[in-house]
Amino acid sequence: MIKYLLLGLLAAWLFYLWRKPRVGTTPADKPAPPAKPQSMVECAHCGLHMPANEALLGQRPSGVDYFCSEDHRRAGPRAR
Repeated sequence: MIKYLLLGLLAAWLFYLWRKPRVGTTPADKPAPPAKPQSMVECAHCGLHMPANEALLGQRPSGVDYFCSEDHRRAGPRAR
């Protein structure tokens, strides 16, 4: 009975050594680094917040406005 227990433990230990990752190897599915935070802007017409790289720019004499769509850019900033 002890003989089978020892053989089972030996088999489990060998399986563990076989499956253990080797030192210096890199896994193929290495997790990607976290994305860098992006600045958020608000649509001047509807107030929707979106990343600055997805916003459309609108020009006005007092500065730059951001818009979420072409329709809102054409409509202009909302009167507050």
